[in-house]
Amino acid sequence: MTSAWDTILSVHQNIVDNGDKRTDPWPLVYSPVPVTLIVLVYLCAVWAGPRLMRCRDPADLRTVLILYNLTMVGWSAYMFHEFLATSWLSNYSLLCQPVDYSDRPLAMRMARVCWWFFFSKVIELSDTLIFILRKKNGQVTFLHVFHHATMIFNWWSAVKYTAGGQSFFIGLLNTLVHTVMYSYYGLAALGPRMHKYLWWKSYLTCLQLLQFLLILTHATYNLFTQCDFPAATNIAVVVYSIILIVLFGNFYRQSYLEKRKQK
Repeated sequence: MTSAWDTILSVHQNIVDNGDKRTDPWPLVYSPVPVTLIVLVYLCAVWAGPRLMRCRDPADLRTVLILYNLTMVGWSAYMFHEFLATSWLSNYSLLCQPVDYSDRPLAMRMARVCWWFFFSKVIELSDTLIFILRKKNGQVTFLHVFHHATMIFNWWSAVKYTAGGQSFFIGLLNTLVHTVMYSYYGLAALGPRMHKYLWWKSYLTCLQLLQFLLILTHATYNLFTQCDFPAATNIAVVVYSIILIVLFGNFYRQSYLEKRKQK
């Protein structure tokens, strides 16, 4: 009788054997084990971090915050440009775009920006660690941790199997939103004198919700058309988008609508 370990090894072998051969040699892509370990370490840090910081003073990370957010603004803007330029130059369709698995320069350029986008999700785990070190534990919500942890797996699978095609639409929107988002955080890190210019925080959440609605519409449309793009990927995107719309919608209601009523 096949043991559970043999089953796990068989599933793992099936995962690694059926990926995009262009991206397999790239860091963290070939096997799901490295990204799984990264997420497990992240979750351990989320659990242990506040406990270790309980008897310590909050870390003064103002300079780190400014540099980090400035870097993320530049990185997000670069990726947005790459997603936009590569899809435009390749005459991508917004309605149906199969993955180009060739080694053509533009196909490889799209695959590379997909990898950089995936890797940015690994770096963005720093958001949580910064909150913990500053003892801003109220920011480390279920929504925050769930979103950061799951995006890594989502985009690992995208780079592993569908580095391009319809995937570009998610990266394009998300890098645009993150350019705006990290600009907000960068301004906030400059100190209280900037707070009067940050009245648009609620609109940032609206922008995130709009992003998920557009992605949901885009993926749903492709479920009902004859498009040579994996239906399983579109189904996963639809389900994930609905989950995020519910979570972010609840966050918006609690953070803005209910507080507005109380005032």
